[in-house]
Amino acid sequence: MRFATTARFDADYRRLKPAERETFRSTVRAFHDACEAWQSSKGASGWPASLRVRPLRSAPGVWEMTWSFTGPDGRSTWEWVVTPDGPSVRWRRVGGQAIFDLP
Repeated sequence: MRFATTARFDADYRRLKPAERETFRSTVRAFHDACEAWQSSKGASGWPASLRVRPLRSAPGVWEMTWSFTGPDGRSTWEWVVTPDGPSVRWRRVGGQAIFDLP
């Protein structure tokens, strides 16, 4: 699975504390495997419960992933995009609950 980022995601990521960045990076490893399984099953495969992946109701085409509700809150938003290399994930936002104001 290929990944891309938005400028807003890049700014959000720079604001994360080093420990939050590391937690996000380790979560993305599991997310990558889940994306591969989801794509190969054409969406029939479920997402691992620990990643709490679901589409956002308020923003069609945008998905969310939550890996922590406390100490600190860890959430991200992303969307599926198609590139010449095939399906990819574009990270839109990362941080706490506030990212849902402009997902």
